[in-house]
Amino acid sequence: MTNGLDRWHRWLLDGRYGGDAAYRERTLVEFLYPVRDKVLDRARLQPGETLLDVGAGDGLVAFGALERLGPAGHVIFADISQDLLDHCRAAAAAEGRLERCRFLLTSADSLTDVADASVDVVTTRSVLIYVQDKAAAFQQFYRVLRPGGRVSIAEPINVLMGADDPDRFFGYDVTPIRDLAAKIEALYESIQPHGRDPMGDFDERDLVRQAEQAGFPEVDLELRVSIKNARHPITWEGFLRMSGNPLIPAFGEAIDRTLNPQEAEVLARHLRPLVESGNGVERMAMAYLTAAKS
Repeated sequence: MTNGLDRWHRWLLDGRYGGDAAYRERTLVEFLYPVRDKVLDRARLQPGETLLDVGAGDGLVAFGALERLGPAGHVIFADISQDLLDHCRAAAAAEGRLERCRFLLTSADSLTDVADASVDVVTTRSVLIYVQDKAAAFQQFYRVLRPGGRVSIAEPINVLMGADDPDRFFGYDVTPIRDLAAKIEALYESIQPHGRDPMGDFDERDLVRQAEQAGFPEVDLELRVSIKNARHPITWEGFLRMSGNPLIPAFGEAIDRTLNPQEAEVLARHLRPLVESGNGVERMAMAYLTAAKS
């Protein structure tokens, strides 16, 4: 992986896992694949349909759809990252599926290169959390769908994930070093302010309302919340390389930017054993929304 690749590519294929191959495999098997399967299950795909995957990323949902749509089905990979589109194009070519794929550089709220009533299904997975105008995105989804078309999305509901607990730093108990953790949290807050940044300015009720207002007469939402008093262990080096999303610095960089060497040592002495043992709380909240166009 080279430094010339954009932040979306770097994070999606490496930064979210901290370069830890074992952690990446666990995340794929235990979380990402099940989310993908649920999105596709709820989309009720039929052989030969055309699916538009908005925010395709590394192709997790899109390639899964190709498997289900059969040899006559087509998938449009849409993303704001040309590097990720190039990655997916290369993967599709290697698998001999390129003729069934189309690749579009576009945002979720401006699908101008997709014609009206031209696709059967629209999918997203953790995409609207990066979109400021989510209502406009739903309007675009409605516009490009054929009559009878469906949208199936999965979006994290970050306001339910305990971000306001001052005693927890990404799920780890930092009560003895709360002042140090607060400095790092302040940096993240300055980049993505709670309640104003797209990642946390909505909940599941907003998604339902926006789908209705876009014109969908049938909307269904399932909210899944889980709390576990354990996290997957990860190496300290991997933790330092990890970031919560593509728009914020990795933990190690955030520590360097906010703490002096002595403070960083105190934080590591407390936090490292928790990270490497998985002694923390994992909170997840995912909304699965489907809607049909009459």
